[in-house]
Amino acid sequence: MEQGRGSAVTVVVALLLVCVLFDARVADSAVYNVGDSSGWSFNTDSWSTGKRFKAGDVLVFKYDATAHDVVAVSAAGYRACH
Repeated sequence: MEQGRGSAVTVVVALLLVCVLFDARVADSAVYNVGDSSGWSFNTDSWSTGKRFKAGDVLVFKYDATAHDVVAVSAAGYRACH
């Protein structure tokens, strides 16, 4: 029975370590407002200069909803428009 408890403790410690490591990755992510304080516009080419994006970062697009909208398109739709 003692050997079973030791194995259970090892599993619990390993799970806690995985949780701590995962939480550190999530806490390391950043939130970026595209266009900074000016908000998103069609001329944001230089906005990303000097920023290092990584998986888990969040890009926020603030825009005037009375003048613009956001629509998801397929790759084919993008190619046809671009």
